[in-house]
Amino acid sequence: MSTVVLDSTAPGLEELKERRRRSGLDRLDEVWGGVLHMVPAPSHEHAAISQQLAELLGPLARAAGLEPTLGEFNLGESEQDFRVPDGGLHRPGASGIWHPTAALVVEIVSPDDETWQKLPFYAAHGVDEVLIADPQERSVHWLARSGEEYREVERSELIELGPDELAERIDWP
Repeated sequence: MSTVVLDSTAPGLEELKERRRRSGLDRLDEVWGGVLHMVPAPSHEHAAISQQLAELLGPLARAAGLEPTLGEFNLGESEQDFRVPDGGLHRPGASGIWHPTAALVVEIVSPDDETWQKLPFYAAHGVDEVLIADPQERSVHWLARSGEEYREVERSELIELGPDELAERIDWP
């Protein structure tokens, strides 16, 4: 369930944001064109898939000359418009707080999340591939950018792996 608060001065809103900041719950929050999206904390199952993806993708990424970061990072150029994927593969030289692009971003679908709505943002920021792991479907969608859109592919052009092979290697919760 989504909640939209149109009045940024609504009573209690600043207190809620401060509680989230103090507890660390805001680390996954995103700003979409100036609009704050408060993202729930990931589940244990989400974290288990993330760990497996780190173990499976890391060696393949390094063999391809890419740097794996299977942990959240800020994709965008400022705090006014950014997304926080669950991980990614970067070309050499990536650094800092803001990543204007990535070779590949990883998203793990959670209930009621906005994974699929992030695709236009990723395309606009030149992300070559998007890997979407869906625990409910027990499937992996591997997308490659074609212009300003993504299309499903049977094999990554970046690393030696495809969605079916990866899905078979994951011990789904």
